[in-house]
Amino acid sequence: MSGRPLPPKKLRRRLARPESLANYVVKARFEDLPDRVRKEVGRSLLNWMGVTVGGSRHRTVDIAIAAVQPFAGSQQASLFGRKERLDIMNAALINGISSHVLDFDDTDLKTAVHPSAPVLPPLLAMAELKPINGRDFVTAMVMGFEAECRIARAVTPALGDIGWHATGAAGVFGAAVATGRILGLDEERMCHAIGLAATQPVGIREMFGSMTKSFHPGRAAQNGMLAAFLAEKGFTSSLQGIEAKRGWANLVSTEHDLSIITEGFGDSFEIYRNTYKPYACGLVIHPVIDGCIQLRNEYKLSADQIDRIDVDIHPIVMELTAKKNPKTGLEGKFSVFYVAALAITAGKAGESQFTDQAVAEPAVVSLQQRVTASIDKSVKEDQARIKIRLKDGRVLERFVAHVIGSVENPLSDAGLHQKFSDLCGGILAADKMQRLAELCGTPEKLEDAGDIGRAAAA
Repeated sequence: MSGRPLPPKKLRRRLARPESLANYVVKARFEDLPDRVRKEVGRSLLNWMGVTVGGSRHRTVDIAIAAVQPFAGSQQASLFGRKERLDIMNAALINGISSHVLDFDDTDLKTAVHPSAPVLPPLLAMAELKPINGRDFVTAMVMGFEAECRIARAVTPALGDIGWHATGAAGVFGAAVATGRILGLDEERMCHAIGLAATQPVGIREMFGSMTKSFHPGRAAQNGMLAAFLAEKGFTSSLQGIEAKRGWANLVSTEHDLSIITEGFGDSFEIYRNTYKPYACGLVIHPVIDGCIQLRNEYKLSADQIDRIDVDIHPIVMELTAKKNPKTGLEGKFSVFYVAALAITAGKAGESQFTDQAVAEPAVVSLQQRVTASIDKSVKEDQARIKIRLKDGRVLERFVAHVIGSVENPLSDAGLHQKFSDLCGGILAADKMQRLAELCGTPEKLEDAGDIGRAAAA
């Protein structure tokens, strides 16, 4: 390895433990990844590329590009769904923003981390800069997921309770590990990359409902890349960046179990819990949408038949989505009142239902005033109880135990492909869209993983 000398071995011994995170992610082999992991990689990649291309023309992305383009370096990597190219650091930032701006990307339900958004932008940018075969790409992606989701689990739920956005605060570790794998970091340098990531958490929940929420995974992707690049050259960090008294875990949480980070390596994989949204909004309100759509379709309901809608929800839903009168599409994604009304009036909740115009539709605005939401601690985060009172006196009820898109009720392969097509249609030509879907399906077979990013450019 090139770069400055690393610290004396006496300062590094504790990081050479066989059970350490760095040891695991450095030594992991593609051959040891089960078929189920490889299949979920393809599903995650297809879903993420769809939402990234779908979000690429959002005003948020236009503004971000205009802000960084005057200062960007050479044109090294694609911006998905667009014609522009940027240096890999800024391409990772923009593609990360684009992938999260619709709030339609994948989610780990245990931690609320959106795993792909910090990990895939640096990986795909790197793949356009230097040849990376599909097997190495897949392994780096899986190890990035392992790092960010394990570290996030160790501090859940305290991380979110304090007010951190888990995707930014923990996603930086995934980006650092994935980039470090591609750079071929040894265990010592990977330890320093993880330490450098620990000093760069980003994202506070106050920003939910604004453009800045999508900045969090983009910046985490960029920060993680930088951490790996610095470590490759010999830049050092604390060797206890996560666990020290003033380390990451103690600063972002009040309670944690750090054993989660390393226990059971290789027995199970974090990507098994990855889920894919059928609705383009905050995950915690999906059960409300699901239940209202079910009742709408079953009883052929229209808004003018309804006297009121009562929903019983988990406390976190009110904490995150209590916007009573959203004024923008982004705010609508965080309004339990809006989505309940939307589910009845539109019967769906795709991206076209979360525009500034959509939230101002008179029929929706009128119905959302007749929606009440009550906290019920017996209702889990992925559940909801819906009661619709009709003007003719009837009361319709539905309890959603496992929302569509959850681990227990996953979005089908056909559903994922339809979502991908819906999001990419009108942005990519039909032949490019088909080619991109094929590349995402079995990335491990690619001789050059950079083909994925190039296929996603408009």
